[in-house]
Amino acid sequence: MTQQKHFINPPDIRAPFGDYHHGVVVTKPGKWLVTSGQLGIGKDDAIPESAEDQARLCFENLAKILKAAGMDFSDVVKITGYVTNRAYFPAYMAVRDVFTGETSPASTLLIVSGFTRPEFKVEVEVIATCADDN
Repeated sequence: MTQQKHFINPPDIRAPFGDYHHGVVVTKPGKWLVTSGQLGIGKDDAIPESAEDQARLCFENLAKILKAAGMDFSDVVKITGYVTNRAYFPAYMAVRDVFTGETSPASTLLIVSGFTRPEFKVEVEVIATCADDN
């Protein structure tokens, strides 16, 4: 059974601001993965100073979770990112775009007042889906 994804960008609303789609329709049942938010922290508990390095760690961790589920970023249909400062937006977007490549899933980015520890600057979660045979 082949799963299909259709991207929705209605012509009568403003086009997306970046490399994402307003909506993703998934047809045919399949396997779904919903991740917890990943913070910019290494397995050794090291937390990089820069938002860019934290974002990279978030996406690297998500890649490992996706792989463990038999998926990759081409299976991601929704990304939700959180940053603690508007200034981190460009760094986050640059890292996100490297990992998502041409898949352009639906995407939301929120600026929040903080996380559980003040040194965290970025958190990212994804929803992914693929055919059961992946």
